[in-house]
Amino acid sequence: MRIPQPIPYQGSKRNIAKIIISFFPREFDTLVEPFAGSAAVSLAAAAYGRAHKFHLNDINEPLMELWKVIINDPMEIANRYEELWKAQKGREKEFYFYIRDEFNKKHRPDYFLFLLARCVKASIRYNSKGEFNQSPDNRRKGRHHKKMREDIFIASNLLRGRTILTSKDYKIILDEIKKTDLVYMDPPYQGVCTGRDPRYYMGINFEEFVKQLEKLNKKKIAFILSYDGRKGEKKYGNDLPQELDLYKVEICAGTSAQSTLLGKHEYTYESLYLSKELLDRLEEPIEEIVKSVTPRKTTQLKIQIGGN
Repeated sequence: MRIPQPIPYQGSKRNIAKIIISFFPREFDTLVEPFAGSAAVSLAAAAYGRAHKFHLNDINEPLMELWKVIINDPMEIANRYEELWKAQKGREKEFYFYIRDEFNKKHRPDYFLFLLARCVKASIRYNSKGEFNQSPDNRRKGRHHKKMREDIFIASNLLRGRTILTSKDYKIILDEIKKTDLVYMDPPYQGVCTGRDPRYYMGINFEEFVKQLEKLNKKKIAFILSYDGRKGEKKYGNDLPQELDLYKVEICAGTSAQSTLLGKHEYTYESLYLSKELLDRLEEPIEEIVKSVTPRKTTQLKIQIGGN
């Protein structure tokens, strides 16, 4: 099954989303994503029938405005993207910078979608004023409007009428979580520190984030966390405290394209942390679930307990 991805986003979990939803309990009320981004996991869960109600949240307001129009008015955003995509012909670089300037003034969703489709590596960058300042990828024109239209309509059909959209601080969202919900978190782990990271609209403080995870444990909330990762032996992100008692699954997401360009052969690994409450709600032992997803050629899983 092809999962729609109308919003291109560096760091999206679209390549491992099917593995992530394998660790979902069979029954829960709402799938909540406090750091929604491209909503790759929610889209996969909707497509495979693993979730039926969704709450997408992201502090990036223009991003959530884009999701709002994708879900509720797919024809409008598809038409506007097509107009922009065609209007760039013969002046791609100049047109990109014009749209970038206009977006920073008006925050129009169609402008944002066009920039995401055209910018380098689909990687968002912001300056100290919070303005989008990523450069264009001058080797391409961005995703073709026909393919974009198709994914917009599929995503709309999957999420329309059963999705709450908000743009709040993640701590507010976590405070509102019910025990019957499931939380999936994909925070900007390379920016999980004190200080700002230009790759993200707004970073989060590591100590504060750990406290929020402690609160979720005390409230017996089931959650899944995509947190750190590594490329070869190089690790990214701070270690989570063992006291959180999280079950870690390390997923091999394939070879690193960047390393390949440098003549190296290195694998990229994504870490997935499962809360104790989640493990208690699974119908199968975690080891059996891991076995069921390991046959994929590009996937290797390593189980660790306690955040080690």
